[in-house]
Amino acid sequence: MKQFYLFAVLFFMGFAVTAKAQEAVPADKVIKMAKEEYNVGKLKYKKGTSFFMEFTNISKKPVIVESVLVGCGCTVAEKPSAPIMPGKVGKIKVGYDATAAAGSSFKKDVTIKIKGAQPKTVYFTGEII
Repeated sequence: MKQFYLFAVLFFMGFAVTAKAQEAVPADKVIKMAKEEYNVGKLKYKKGTSFFMEFTNISKKPVIVESVLVGCGCTVAEKPSAPIMPGKVGKIKVGYDATAAAGSSFKKDVTIKIKGAQPKTVYFTGEII
């Protein structure tokens, strides 16, 4: 009998999580990225760079960036601390340390998690010289 109750609780928890995930709208209906892919150009080995990824709030409500996830330890990102009001521009500061082998090119991802929306992944590329 305990197994039945455990199964029932787990089933309903899974259903609730699935229902909540389906409520999230596509990120492209909430924000408009200035660029889908940024090219940071040629970087000297171990001479990293930082730049801003910009987006506009195209919704009618304030946008809250919950977190910004990066694809590797060579990249860092800072999310906006305040909500982005409708029609306003938000900026995400991205830093890259350029420690890949000289002569190599790279493509890195940055995933933006917005409250109430599906995550949005944007990329940046470049070359190490």
